[in-house]
Amino acid sequence: MMIAGVGNIFLGDDGFGVEVARRLADAGLPDWVRVADYGISGLHLAYDLAEGFETTILIDASARGEPPGTVYVMELSAEDRPAPAPGTTAAMPVLDGHGMQPDVVLGMLDMLGADAGRLLLVGCEPASIEARIGLSEPVAAAVDEAVRIVRGLVRADAGDGFGDGAEAAAGAWTTNDEGG
Repeated sequence: MMIAGVGNIFLGDDGFGVEVARRLADAGLPDWVRVADYGISGLHLAYDLAEGFETTILIDASARGEPPGTVYVMELSAEDRPAPAPGTTAAMPVLDGHGMQPDVVLGMLDMLGADAGRLLLVGCEPASIEARIGLSEPVAAAVDEAVRIVRGLVRADAGDGFGDGAEAAAGAWTTNDEGG
């Protein structure tokens, strides 16, 4: 399993995934789980994912029109990947070694003939992605919830009783600090 925190710490709440990955790195996860902070290194993430993982969890700030700090889990599918360029079978992503656009990362995987396995996004609704360092109050408050959710997803994937509560992940498909 790959757990990849993504985002730009210099754009406020866009650093959400990076902070969650930092906390998960010290969370005592099983040896078969790789946790990494990819920041804005999309090309690096694509090449690491090409190694082959059964499950990949991306952690990122992602606007869906919910209240800031809302944490949700989405399973990403082939429909979430960029369309192939005309006359080809693989999407032609715009490559940026210092950019982190999940659709471009997935397109790069297609170009490499690789598969990220089951792909989940643990996202958080940002309050602000303007140039500044530090998370807003509602997004900072959501970090612990995201860590709990990811740990629950790991437990559910383990199927061997790791920890206490795979059901934590099951109820986490959309949540925020207001219980919604």
